[in-house]
Amino acid sequence: MSIHIEAKKGEIADSVLLPGDPLRAKWIAETFLKDPFCYNDVRGMLGYTGTYNGKPISVQGTGMGIPSALIYCHELINDYGVKNLIRVGTAGSYQPDVKIRDIVIAMAASSTSGINNSRFFNSDYSPTADFELFMKAARYAQDQGIPIKAGNVLSADEYYDDVFDSYKKWANFGVLCVEMEAAGLYTIAAKHRVKALAILTISDSLISKKETTATERESTFSTMIDIALNTLS
Repeated sequence: MSIHIEAKKGEIADSVLLPGDPLRAKWIAETFLKDPFCYNDVRGMLGYTGTYNGKPISVQGTGMGIPSALIYCHELINDYGVKNLIRVGTAGSYQPDVKIRDIVIAMAASSTSGINNSRFFNSDYSPTADFELFMKAARYAQDQGIPIKAGNVLSADEYYDDVFDSYKKWANFGVLCVEMEAAGLYTIAAKHRVKALAILTISDSLISKKETTATERESTFSTMIDIALNTLS
């Protein structure tokens, strides 16, 4: 067992989906996996393992924000030997052509977080997706006729920004959307030489002001789960 995950050795698969919401982890496991079992409920951060197309797959909630996500990513990688991590989360659109429920695959993740400043003083580290996972996800979506957007996303430290229009500077440089974990995931994956990808569903738009409900975010964003599972299987 690790500090925050109570799974026994061998109970977590080499490949893990990472929703921020632990209830989304429960929904994913019960909806998509065969014979899922719960290996973790420490602090209510649910984790499950089952199979998909005969391959063991785990789903672990990470909470919101880079600091929380890094706790679980660190323990999954270092204590349980996880090799492939795919974030399946929600994001807010920064672009007019990125609509509600669109799928965004993060090629890279800019950030307002200070997580890398202490590592790369007076320098900018650019966290990026694993190329193999990215290409598999993009090809699967293309083969299934699923439209995707791909590019740079922003991993923000604050959900509620003091300056409402601050997103425009990121949008002007082509950033597609904002979320809260991908930059941390990509950084820790690079550090430990494992593979990581973030597949996001647009849950709200800073352009149109449209948004989905909490219930919809928890249990209806199935397209990104389908892409993620078939990327890993």
